Amino acid sequence: MNARVVAIIQARMASSRLPGKVLKDLEGVAMLGRVVERTRRAETAEDVILATTTDASDDAIVEYCHTRDIPSIRGSHFDVLDRYYDAAQETKADVVIRITADCPLIDPTLIDDAVHLLLGSGEPRSRADAAICTDFDLVANRLPPPWKRTYPIGLDTEVCTFEALEKAWREAREPGDREHVVPYMYKGVNLVPRGWHVSNGRSPRGFRVAVLNNSDDFGAYRWTVDTADDLEFVRQVYRHFGGRCDFSWLDVLRLVHSHPEMMSINAGVRHKTLEDLDERAPGADAS
Repeated sequence: MNARVVAIIQARMASSRLPGKVLKDLEGVAMLGRVVERTRRAETAEDVILATTTDASDDAIVEYCHTRDIPSIRGSHFDVLDRYYDAAQETKADVVIRITADCPLIDPTLIDDAVHLLLGSGEPRSRADAAICTDFDLVANRLPPPWKRTYPIGLDTEVCTFEALEKAWREAREPGDREHVVPYMYKGVNLVPRGWHVSNGRSPRGFRVAVLNNSDDFGAYRWTVDTADDLEFVRQVYRHFGGRCDFSWLDVLRLVHSHPEMMSINAGVRHKTLEDLDERAPGADAS
């Protein structure tokens, strides 16, 4: 039996820098809808589900999903790892794709690349029978510093086995590990080149980790949405493509290279790091 691959998109209205951003309009469609549509284009994703919170402010997200037949689940506001675990259990996922709703340029081909690398040449089996046979426990197309990213910010894709997610869910205690879902898996890993576009290694906790690298370094390009400037940049991208959703990340790359002035729109935005925990979360440093 083939592995059941489920994409889980995390979203909430209470963004610290741009509240309500996931429902902001992008050429006639909410940003969340754009992320869902582009994620659904991934051939490896059997299902796509939205994971939001039980906070009343996120009722609008649930209503949006309900009126558009997007499956959704509600869980902890700050313990996003717990939210993912619940969604993975509910959908009986063998493999979990983690996507965030502030990445409306997410690329389905890159999602598929990560899933294919995770599954490798093994023979996946259902969780009811035995553990999945895979090459890795976690595959990403970027890790935060001190590791170097080569894909633009906003194409971030993380894929892990259910077993790895469950282990992290059971053992992780630090607020950052709970809020950002997968750091518990990769912390301390020593990555070594496996090929021209892959680095891999085993973390001190025993997780087999791989990172997909692009041949050219575009890691400084900012294509995510955290601020009003980010939103304006993405709106111009969608406007250029006539409100369509079928363009690739390489199409966007060609666009910004031919119109470099577009990249100045949000060039001054500081990218958040793992140290930037939500100060409202229990255990976070609010100083």
